[in-house]
Order: sequence, then structure tokens, then C-alpha cells
Amino acid sequence: MERTGTSRRGFVAGAAAVTGAVAAGGVAFDARPAVAAGTAEAPSVAVLGGGVAGLTAAHELAERGYRVTVYERRALGGKARSMDVPESARGGRRALPAEHGFRFIPGIYHNLPDTMRRIPFPGNANGVWDNLVAPAEMSFARTGREDLRIPLPWPGHRPAELTLDEIHRALTALLDTARSIPLHEAAYFVDRFLVFLTSCDERRDDTWERTPWWEFLRAGRMSYDYQRVLAVGLTRNIVATKAEEASTRTVATLLEAFAFNALGRGADGPLDRILDLPTNEAWIDPWVTHLTGLGVEFRVGWTVRELDYDATAGRIAAAVTEDPQGVRRRVTADHYVSAMPVEHARRTWSAALRAADPQLARCDALETDWMTGIQFYLTESAPLLAGHANCIDSPWSLTAIQQARHWPSRSFAADYGDGTVVDCLSVDISEWDRPGILYGKTAKQCTRTEVAREVWAQLKASFNDTGRTVLKDSTLHSWFLDPGVDGLGTPNPTNEDQLLVHPVGTFHNRPKAATRVPNLYLAGDYVAVDIDLATMEGANASARQAVNALLDRTGSTAARCTVQPLFRPPELEGLKRHDRLRYRLGLRNALDLG
Repeated sequence: MERTGTSRRGFVAGAAAVTGAVAAGGVAFDARPAVAAGTAEAPSVAVLGGGVAGLTAAHELAERGYRVTVYERRALGGKARSMDVPESARGGRRALPAEHGFRFIPGIYHNLPDTMRRIPFPGNANGVWDNLVAPAEMSFARTGREDLRIPLPWPGHRPAELTLDEIHRALTALLDTARSIPLHEAAYFVDRFLVFLTSCDERRDDTWERTPWWEFLRAGRMSYDYQRVLAVGLTRNIVATKAEEASTRTVATLLEAFAFNALGRGADGPLDRILDLPTNEAWIDPWVTHLTGLGVEFRVGWTVRELDYDATAGRIAAAVTEDPQGVRRRVTADHYVSAMPVEHARRTWSAALRAADPQLARCDALETDWMTGIQFYLTESAPLLAGHANCIDSPWSLTAIQQARHWPSRSFAADYGDGTVVDCLSVDISEWDRPGILYGKTAKQCTRTEVAREVWAQLKASFNDTGRTVLKDSTLHSWFLDPGVDGLGTPNPTNEDQLLVHPVGTFHNRPKAATRVPNLYLAGDYVAVDIDLATMEGANASARQAVNALLDRTGSTAARCTVQPLFRPPELEGLKRHDRLRYRLGLRNALDLG
């Protein structure tokens, strides 16, 4: 589903293409022919996929004068988009806002914020970037115990206002957590983190990429709270990967970046940032409008079926697509940027194309998993907290945030739905293969209604467990589960919007943006970038790399895209050089106690 404005633009563009196409043997051709590089007219680029990667590639190419058409099978924005709850608008209000999962744009991101600053937004000096707001706190919500609330300070920070009872509960949770993780285990965790911080790149890419996070932390020997907070809580809820399988390189690289972000080092902004409106209102719709103004054309509802590889010429000859009416069409352009999620992109790669570039074949080893959002609409605002809550004891590894308090320019009751909804509790379900507490079934085994009831029960177990009723059944107006999930409760459930996960070895199977096929480039959160994590930042950075590769191959004199890596503290470089010597000698890191 998509917002009406974007859908209408896509339909009009698609209809124009259909009208201008000429049928040939049952297969039509896109109205815009390929233009050879070096002619008076700018080269054409077909961007296949309209998520963050595709829109970023279109943005960078259009600014450099290329003729760009974006082909998107469903809705612009991809997994980042928000959407309308069908038939929920009443009395001239907007439909209730829903999403694949809440947006999280931490200060460790640099490339994505740069793009956001270049997207105009009425009244904002820094464009869409000014729509980012920083929650005041986060929490580890425990079942049967007080929740651990953690303030998130930054320059100009306004601490969350707490009652005396909330201060009492916060201090109780802090002391309880400190007591439940033995001092020697906490010290061991710190030592392991220091080992990674001082490890050279070779050790990270080899030893730590082959070591599961669970094993690196020796979690199997530790207390329950050590496992839930430091092993599981830092992987399944954030990286959507099981701690027992997740690459230490990936998890610890992320924690390293967050740690320095919290210290104000190498950060674009506060540790935690979200949008102050539904994603399409705050970001995607203004982006599409801006790109349209730059000359980008959109074909929404067009599904890419195959990249037609001409082995004789050694190039992509066309992208075989289906238009919104189901008619197969050959889309031709000078260059092609494949910006689809990996599980969709690799279906379009023929055996001949994979043979032309072995890194495409290695993408078959990349794994995806389910991390999907559900929204609960409330008729009373629940007194949770001003930020993200991580329900670390929940079987389905839930994370949640209340939207209303972070959208100051919107009133749910006045602007959305039927006038009775005052807040939206947006929840991410990270674990779909463990039994729940209500039905004893996994999320995939449940029906959609059972999933909603189970998630609500797990939320209440996390928040209503210490003498307070925070979530009330009487205040639950309705719920909305991501429509990309289908077939729940049947033997073969499907999810159209899966997330790349990072078991050991993943780093070595991620492809580069430049392929061996001279007119094909890859962009997406599965492409190798410095952040090494399936994120919007990774999607954005990979698209910039794809554009740079295109510019290099065509000999363009246009400025190259800036691709900013993660911050590397210079004071640790000497220790890493020392570790490089030890690694080459076959020795452990000097701080590694085993």
C-alpha cells in the first residue's frame, strides 16, 4: 500500500508508458529508447527498485544530468515507507498511519542524513533532515521486574520528566540489573569489547567474522541476564539475527559505532533519532516530488522478472518486466542499477549472468529473515516512555515506540482515523520461530488475529508486570499488521519484505556495487559497504557506490558521490597496528584472555 499522492503519480507515469509502447510479438517496449553514451542526449539509466537504494541512486544520477526512470513493483520507499490503514479515514481526516516497522536513524549514519538534507521540505532550512527528532530515553523492558530506563543525553537534551514513583522504579531497575549480572561477568564483557576495539581489520574480517557473537561472549557459561541483555538483547532486537549465529564482526562493529556516537565522536547527531511525522509525510513523498522536479520518471506497479544478458556483447540488453496490467515489457537503457532487495534481485539473474560475474552467484548464500511491524491504535495514551522500549524477555523479541509524543505537529484525534484514536504503539516482531505465551505457537503458525493478540499479550507481560496497568484492553481501538506478510497459520507463510541477516561468513558473500558486466550495477542493503549491516544507511551508501562506478566506467567528469565510512577513533590505530603484527604471527590479541 502507498500514500495516495505517490500512487497517483506512479499510475500516471505508468499509463503514459503504456500508451507510448508498441507491441511486438506479445512483448511491448518501453517508450524511451536507449541512448548511446557520448551523444548529445544524456545517457539513460533504468533503476530497478524504488526503495531507499533506488531513490538514492536516482537522486545522485539526476543531479548529474542522467535520464533516470525508476521501476518499482509495489510502492516507492520500499521497506522504509509508511502506508494508510484501508478504510480507516473518517470525517475528512487522514487514514490511520501504518508502516513496515518504525524508522530508526541513529547518529552513526552520515550518508543517509546527507541525502535528507538535500530533499526540500517547506519551512525547513535543512530539508527533510530537520524532521528528525531525538527521543529522550530508551528502556529494557523486563517481564516480572522493573524496566531499566536509560536516558539518552545530547547537547540541548531535555531529560524526560519523571514522577517520584518513576524515579523510584528507574533506580530499582538499575540496581537490580547491576546485581543480577555478576561483576566478573560485566568485567568479562568489557574485556571482550576492548579486544574487538583493538583488533586489526584482518582479524575482524577473518577470525571475528567466523565467530558467532554468542561464542565470542562465552554467553553459554554466563547468567541469564548476561545472556538476555548483552548477548540476545544486542543482536535479535537490533540486528534481527540470532546471537548464536550472528557474526561477531557485524554485531561488534555496530556496537563500536554506537559507543563512540554516545561519546559524541564521529556522529551526525544524537544516538537515537526518529521522524516527527509518518515516514511518507516526513520524507518519502517530498523525496519523490523533488526527484520528479529533477526529471526522474517513475513506473510504479512494474515488476522486474529478468535481466536479459547478451553473452555475445557481454552486456545487459534489457530488463524484462511486467507492467501494472500484467503485460510483459522489455525495458531498455544504457545502464541498469539493480536496487531490489537481494531475495528479489537474485531471481532476475540468469545462469549466464551469474557466470559472467561469480559474485552474483555468491549472493545465493546470503540469508534473510522476518522482522516485521504491527501497529496498535489506542484511545488513551499509555504511560510508557519517551523513546524505544526493548522487550528483551519477550519470546518474539519485541521492540516498540509510541508515535504521538514524537509527532508534535500532528494530533491523532484531529488528523487521523475516526477521531477516537489518540496514539499509535508501533511494534517490531523480530522472532517468528519461537512459541509465544498465549497460544504456544510460533508467529508463523498463528493467524493474523492470533499474532496481534499474542503480541499484545507479550507487551502487557513486559509493561503491566510490576503493579501498574500501563496497557489496557479497553483502550485498544484496532491493529494493523504489515500486508507483506501472507499465509500465516498455513504450512507456507510468506513475507514480501524480509531483512538480510548476518550469520558468520556473510561479509565474504556480500557483492560489490560494480559488477563485471559493464552496464550493470548493484545497490541495496546487501551490497558490501562499511557499515556491514542491513540498514537504510547501507542502502544509501551502496547506491552512492553504484553511481560512482557508473561515472567511472563512462568517463564522466561529474563530481563523485561522497561515501563516508564509519568513524574510526585515531587513538586506537596504534593498538590495531600492534594487533596486526600479532595476527600475522598467529598470536591472540594482546587483551584476549580467552
